[in-house]
Amino acid sequence: MPAAYRRRRPFSAAVVLVVVLLLAARFYLAEPPAAEPPPLVEGDHVVRRVVDGDTLLMTDGVRVRLIGVDTPETVKPDAPVEPWGKEAAEFTRNFVAGGNVRLRFDRERLDDFGRTLAYVYVGEAMLNEELIRAGLSPARTRFRYAPAMKKRFRTAEDEARRAGRGIWSDKQP
Repeated sequence: MPAAYRRRRPFSAAVVLVVVLLLAARFYLAEPPAAEPPPLVEGDHVVRRVVDGDTLLMTDGVRVRLIGVDTPETVKPDAPVEPWGKEAAEFTRNFVAGGNVRLRFDRERLDDFGRTLAYVYVGEAMLNEELIRAGLSPARTRFRYAPAMKKRFRTAEDEARRAGRGIWSDKQP
């Protein structure tokens, strides 16, 4: 074996050893990744504020979007307040006035904007359904959630349409 070959071998082993030690040090000394807040669990929660008719901000900072509901806009950037939007937001404020709500979830837990999707209850009354029944939102059934809830929301919308409530009325707010 030539002498030049023997001299490179210890050098190569030293380089490999240094690289392995640096990688190990990086792994053991690196800060752990920032923990994401735990997801909401079903049950009782407190509302910090009503963002608009179909979105709530909880005390832990999580935004909750009502499943199956799409109230007229009131806070969309660069967009005017839509008819019945203020009424929908006020309805939601009054509904959750005590601040304590119960959340239930369905198949999808987050929407495209990272908001938590939920059915929101105060006592036995469901905010999602009551907004639709009051004529402050159509039933949005194209999304993935329980067929039984879709049927319930369609029934509430039919009732609002027949009674000419809110968005189904001839008058403007």
